[in-house]
Amino acid sequence: MNDTLHFLAQHGYLLLAGSVLGRQACFPVPANLFLIAAGALAHDGNLNFSVAVAVSVMTFLLADLAWYDAGRRSGDRILHFVCGLSEDPESCVKRAGDIFASHGVNTLLVSKFVIGLDAVAVPMTGAAGVGLLRFILFEAPGALLWSVSYASIGYIFSNQLDRVAVHIARMGIVSAIALGILIGCYIGRRLSRWLRFLRQFKLARITPEELKNKLNSGEDILIVDLQGHQHSKGKPMAIPGAVRIDPRRLEQYHNVQIPLSQEVVLYCACPGEFTSARVALALRRRGIEQVRPLAGGLQAWLDRGFPVTSEVHSPSSLNLHG
Repeated sequence: MNDTLHFLAQHGYLLLAGSVLGRQACFPVPANLFLIAAGALAHDGNLNFSVAVAVSVMTFLLADLAWYDAGRRSGDRILHFVCGLSEDPESCVKRAGDIFASHGVNTLLVSKFVIGLDAVAVPMTGAAGVGLLRFILFEAPGALLWSVSYASIGYIFSNQLDRVAVHIARMGIVSAIALGILIGCYIGRRLSRWLRFLRQFKLARITPEELKNKLNSGEDILIVDLQGHQHSKGKPMAIPGAVRIDPRRLEQYHNVQIPLSQEVVLYCACPGEFTSARVALALRRRGIEQVRPLAGGLQAWLDRGFPVTSEVHSPSSLNLHG
């Protein structure tokens, strides 16, 4: 038994639990290889097959209960967080929602075998309001199926244990290097794109005076209030004619069409316009180009003494797809 195998045999259960936790934390940890190794070690009598599977399943349940709870507490926001590293987070969330709408909690039975789906299935279940008992009744068999499948592979092909151990050692190094490169490239690309967009966005701002004149002349403008459910003290104030949406849950607005030719003006309560910039970028990804922020946000409008109202429409759906 080489040094790697000896180490795996001594700390097998602990390493297995740690690898599953790392996997469920969205780190590139080859938990399947650790489970294969555990199955092979069980065949040689160095570990217990049932205990290895039980450790894997229990670790999955503990980790996924945390994701489930996060989904119940944060709703779709947790899906945006999980999908944050994808090329198009909004589409990622929508695809996840479509899959869950089609298959429901049955998704949990196979999600661990599907890269990408395994990261969103559990928090999506919590966000969908699935009860805890029902969640466990589907999550546990899914974790058991995944664990038994890989442990059985190791048990059956135990004569290849040396190669598995070498692959685990190599995968640890390769995963760390690959992760560093991917994160660096991702951050660089997104930062460059975001800075370029912000420069264009700043140049495209509309002043309160310009918006007031356009409204007075009867131009067709969609004004979008991005204050969501967070309002200042007293009655919630808005620019007359604005529609209020929750910028943290853009995927829920999908029924009312926004003509591509219509000009859209966004504003939020913060003068820095960060929220407006984020929503504008989401709109432009859907082909809606005439999107402009209100310079200075709602506060700039108020500072000029322009009219506001507490009567603001909050649609349950608003098409952000153009």
